[in-house]
Amino acid sequence: MKLHLLLYPLLLLLGVPSLHAADFAQGKRLLDQHCSRCHGSEPYTRPDRRVSSLQGLKDQVRMCERSQDLHWHDAQVDDVSAYLNDSFYRF
Repeated sequence: MKLHLLLYPLLLLLGVPSLHAADFAQGKRLLDQHCSRCHGSEPYTRPDRRVSSLQGLKDQVRMCERSQDLHWHDAQVDDVSAYLNDSFYRF
């Protein structure tokens, strides 16, 4: 039996949220296409930004995605969050 077939359910039980490796290029494309039309980089660079953790960043990306009725998969939210974290937040 393949080891990954045993490990995947165990990781899910342990609370590992995603096994998806973030695609930074995809995250940037999605951000440029959908988010930049409402705002530039100001929310990510202002001194009083609302996001203070990686989970908070993912929650904010999800909220924005839903407000725009985009119907992204979890992997797309992860991609945008990873790109934003790598480019601006650094949690």
